[in-house]
Amino acid sequence: MDRLLMVAALTSLIHLINTLIYAVRVAGVRTGRPATAMSLFNIIFLVASTANLVQGPLLATMVEGAIHRGGAVGITGVMERQMDFPSRYFEQIAMLAGDFRLVILSATVGTMLGAVLLTPFIGVFTRSINIFEKAGSIPGMLYSLIFLKDRGGKRLEPVERIAAPSFTGLPVLFLAANILVTGIFTTGVLSALYAGALYPGYRASATMLASLVNGVAQVLFATVVDPAAARITDQALRGERAAAEVRKMALYLAVTRLAGTILAQAVFVPAAYFIRFVAVLIT
Repeated sequence: MDRLLMVAALTSLIHLINTLIYAVRVAGVRTGRPATAMSLFNIIFLVASTANLVQGPLLATMVEGAIHRGGAVGITGVMERQMDFPSRYFEQIAMLAGDFRLVILSATVGTMLGAVLLTPFIGVFTRSINIFEKAGSIPGMLYSLIFLKDRGGKRLEPVERIAAPSFTGLPVLFLAANILVTGIFTTGVLSALYAGALYPGYRASATMLASLVNGVAQVLFATVVDPAAARITDQALRGERAAAEVRKMALYLAVTRLAGTILAQAVFVPAAYFIRFVAVLIT
């Protein structure tokens, strides 16, 4: 249980940070320094990367524990069938599925929290960018923030609360793609690990296929989602769009990301069986 709670907490943290990244574009537009905004956010993103490194082994031990407790360790081979497994194995698999669904739920919670914190984070990050411009270094910025209570120089207009705007001016395709990309990223590794637990003889192949599944999502993100978001941001910086359009985009990216984590619940098991099918096919 302690391991599960740790994985859930790390997952929430990862998705919280990945949702707050949408605020970076808004802060970049407000200050006119998008490159500085992204560079500063990378420091925060290191936390998510570290959490990912810790989360992976913990998830793997959950799968290995379920296989061992279910007595399916010695059952391997290309022609293995689930009917050959001990009855206690199915109990462990059902518990593992419940645990993984809780992990996916924690992704939803983290994303929801990130969406709620989006507006205040824009203000904090805008202030940090302005202080960094004066301090010239990360240590100097942190010192000013913590000890000098620096307000970041010139006063900017207050951040508007992000209300629920219309889709006007936003490409619907890239928002829909964000749902799919988030759904795949959220469940990709979990489905691969679960496929390996369903059929232990293929768990190495199934686990490696997680990279391929996430690779598809990465390609979709790099070709559809990110370029559209960058285009809207650049247009706002050039004055071709209002800054409110970027705030609107940040809101809807957060909402579609939330929808993606919910989609992950629906595709979790089907994706596991698909990954198992591919693992058998290439074995």
